[in-house]
Amino acid sequence: MKNFILYTLLASTLTLGSCTKGFLDTEPITELTDENFYRTTDDAYKALVGCYDGLQIVWAGGVSLPVATEILSDNCFGGTGNSDGFGYQMLDEFDRLRSPADQNLFVDNWIAYYKAIYRCNMLLGKLDGIEWGNKADLRPVYEAETRFIRAYLYFDMIRLWGHVPLLTEPSNENIPQADPNEVYTVIANDLKFAIENLPATSYASQPTATYGRVTKWAAESLMGRVFLYYTGYYKQTDLVGVVDRSAALNYLEDVINNGGFSLVENFAHLWPASLESYVGEDNKETVFAIKYTFTSDYDGNTDGNHWMVMFGMREQWSFPYGNGWGGATVNPKLWNAYNRNDSRRTASIIAIAEEGINFTNQSKQREYTGYYNKKYSPLVDENGNSIAVNKGGVNFQIGQFQDYVSIRYADVLLMAAELGSPNAQTYFDAVRRRAFGTNFSAQPVSQSAIMNERKLEFALEGIRYWDLLRQGVDVAASTIAESTTVLNGGQEVRKTISAGKINETNGLQQIPNNQITLSNGVLVQNAGW
Repeated sequence: MKNFILYTLLASTLTLGSCTKGFLDTEPITELTDENFYRTTDDAYKALVGCYDGLQIVWAGGVSLPVATEILSDNCFGGTGNSDGFGYQMLDEFDRLRSPADQNLFVDNWIAYYKAIYRCNMLLGKLDGIEWGNKADLRPVYEAETRFIRAYLYFDMIRLWGHVPLLTEPSNENIPQADPNEVYTVIANDLKFAIENLPATSYASQPTATYGRVTKWAAESLMGRVFLYYTGYYKQTDLVGVVDRSAALNYLEDVINNGGFSLVENFAHLWPASLESYVGEDNKETVFAIKYTFTSDYDGNTDGNHWMVMFGMREQWSFPYGNGWGGATVNPKLWNAYNRNDSRRTASIIAIAEEGINFTNQSKQREYTGYYNKKYSPLVDENGNSIAVNKGGVNFQIGQFQDYVSIRYADVLLMAAELGSPNAQTYFDAVRRRAFGTNFSAQPVSQSAIMNERKLEFALEGIRYWDLLRQGVDVAASTIAESTTVLNGGQEVRKTISAGKINETNGLQQIPNNQITLSNGVLVQNAGW
């Protein structure tokens, strides 16, 4: 997959409508158009790669969801530099007045999501014109992968903004936001098609060259996630009439029984900070990941992890942790939520005092707490040299190459338990047994126990905020709200997050204001913003 994503022929960069046909009806031979490109299976494959690339770069600019959702949750504060703007504090506090100039914080993401969706829609609309020949079996597979990517993109967008224009074919039309149910109907049907048309190849049998591509198991797992979020946030009993609770559970049980996945034995070994003990990418617990490489540059190659640097300690390294911009400082409440025998605490969180790190940059750090994200921390060698740069990256900012593991097998187990599997206690115990090792003691499975376990298991992975919202906006608001003290530039400052602000916005984010302006008011801003 590392090679798979390096193709640069992207569907949305094809020169659309750049030539008109003359009386000789000639074709341009030095540039690709939507009329002369989508013909062969090789064209289809390259366009599919463009769809994957579109997914890969939605967080290359703006504010990435793995960072933003941790800030929005009770896991992290905004952080960043003490002299930076207050955009991350605006996110953290759900208060536009905290940074009135930041009306377009997510605009790069908004544009990137729609570019990626355009690529998917373009390929889907051209599949019937491809000359498949003796490779006709590839058609439903390529369509399934593309529709999964489109579903993934829309699921991000609908959770973040709540009300978005729905495009299922290439279009320049200025359309209003769709009813959320319409968006979820597309998501559910796209995932259903993917589930029904992707081969049931187990993890052990999957060719290594295809790691990172969508599988049947990824589609079934994402369907479970979508079902739980939609029915929770919107207080419904099924997913827009497409999937009921029983079907959602069956999909997850299929992953468990036939996907060939299992838990990595030591939780800490899931993450690169465990160094020589790291089990590596595409391990037996990875159901779906967004792939990155270290080859990003400033000449158009955008295939690196551009957002992980935000999690790094503010402008200081301490082997093996690399420097970064100090965003999403970890709330001490998260550290204290773990039992001292829970191995996930030290595997998830960089603890400055507890690890004896001589952090001297408090004067540069806003909302310093003494805790940072370990799961997605930039890494350095013993001399402080960036591992990404050592591998050939341009610099540590855009050269990070750690994949974003979107769905882990542990998530599948806990989702199945939550949906009422007869094996719920077994699944629940498996996740906890790994965390506690010889200190494991059984705990009865229940909804509240599962939600608490999810908090500890998936901390700092971009999942917690959505888990809170699907329990109800009021639950999310009361859980996130707090008044505490943080250090801004080394000075104690009072920090307040109001439940009222979260309720006022329904937990949704601000639609980029310039997009509303460009739409001539067709787009409508979310409440509270």
